[in-house]
Amino acid sequence: MHCRWCAVPSPTETAAGRPRPALRERIGRHVLLSLVLIWGLGSTVVLGVGNHFVAEAFDRALLDDAHALAAHVRGGDAAPGAAPLQLDLTQREVGLLRFDQSETVWFAVYGDGGALVAGEADLAPDGVPAGSTHTFSQLQRDGRELRRVSLRIDGPQPFTVVMAQTTAERTQLLRRLLVYSGLAQLWLLVALGSWLLRGIERDLKPLSDLQDAVDRRDAADLRPLPAALTHDAATRDVQRLGEALDGLLARVQQSLHAQREFAGNVAHELRTPLAGIRTQATHALGHADPAVWRTELEGIAQAEQRASRTVDQLLALARATEGGIALTLQPLALDAAVRDTLLRFLPRADALGVDLGAEGLEHAVHVQANLALVEGILNNLLDNALRYGRGNPARITVALRADATHAVLCVSDNGPGVGPDLAGRLQQRWAQGAPGLLLGQGAGLGLSIVARYAQLMGGRLTLDDAQAGTLRDPGGAVGSGLAASVWLPLAPPSPPPHGRAGPQA
Repeated sequence: MHCRWCAVPSPTETAAGRPRPALRERIGRHVLLSLVLIWGLGSTVVLGVGNHFVAEAFDRALLDDAHALAAHVRGGDAAPGAAPLQLDLTQREVGLLRFDQSETVWFAVYGDGGALVAGEADLAPDGVPAGSTHTFSQLQRDGRELRRVSLRIDGPQPFTVVMAQTTAERTQLLRRLLVYSGLAQLWLLVALGSWLLRGIERDLKPLSDLQDAVDRRDAADLRPLPAALTHDAATRDVQRLGEALDGLLARVQQSLHAQREFAGNVAHELRTPLAGIRTQATHALGHADPAVWRTELEGIAQAEQRASRTVDQLLALARATEGGIALTLQPLALDAAVRDTLLRFLPRADALGVDLGAEGLEHAVHVQANLALVEGILNNLLDNALRYGRGNPARITVALRADATHAVLCVSDNGPGVGPDLAGRLQQRWAQGAPGLLLGQGAGLGLSIVARYAQLMGGRLTLDDAQAGTLRDPGGAVGSGLAASVWLPLAPPSPPPHGRAGPQA
């Protein structure tokens, strides 16, 4: 007979070459083993309890026979010349007393001095403990085990009655009790095991259905699993597993979408500079004039720089999209981070003739942020300002201030600025204003990267006219231009040192 619970599965093998057991097989094995152990323990308990009560019943009957025999002992008065102890039973009455359908019974009566009054001479009494009238003991006679009772009768002339009988009947009774109770427990064990195995099979079926649904899926099919296998599952564990798989599929789909978008963006943005490089190289190879070569090589170098910058921005944007899954935020000294970044940009600003200044860095400002993302925000905003902030003279101001809940980092320039209709659109990918298109620099990714970084840290980016910012020229006139403000949440206040009270109101 085929048993699906006992069949060896054929899934993935272990490192040692043995097949891994199926989950239903392992659970079924544990359940059946537990039931067998319980059945064995139950049989042992039944045997012990049955042996106790059977022995008690037989011992009580043997003691009653000893009392009945003692009632027929006559004599033993204390008066002088009284008759000695004797058993007042005929041979026929003695035979009736010793009669038993399945056991053999022996008896003996002993006087106070140990003299045999009647019965078997070799059936010696056992010592009766003080304070008791009888005692039971085991005895070997003619190779058979006997159960013996010694009954002491006190009186003018005490005597002891000893009765013994074989134990075949009580052993047979115990055997029948064990067989019948064991068979009944075995039947219950089989019924309970079948019910449990069917229940296990029924409860694991949703898991098998979920496995089959995943196995039948194509690698490109990342849709959520059917609701009947996840949200409508019979058990909470299968439901949580289905929801976890749906979440994993959603993350994989998001990652694949980001990869496809990244690949498409790279292909789209590199097509133009690569075509220009190819055209310039072809034009240079068609001339023998070194001046033409130099001019075309300079154009190729500039196109390569623009392509490299575009690739760096695309990689940063892809990391920002993927990094939101496991981003660590911790208290960060924003004033120190801004100061370090400004020091790195000063040589470039001096080379371009741009006046790069800062405001509000004398006060410590701590935000809940990520250092790499903060540096990415500053790098993009300063790079954007250095390319577009071409006032006369060109000025860029980095201002830092804080309110009750947020720190505001504002990078202002006196460049051409943007109109209010472009302030929201510039935070999207590939969006550029007219000055950017005129300069032919960038790909419209810098501000979208800044907006995404700020969003990952729980902040936001706002674009305003520089007139609303803090940038002013030496003459006091407000310069036109762009003020890009990044709002970041402040870090929670540090707890006071242990054992010291906080400030009093």
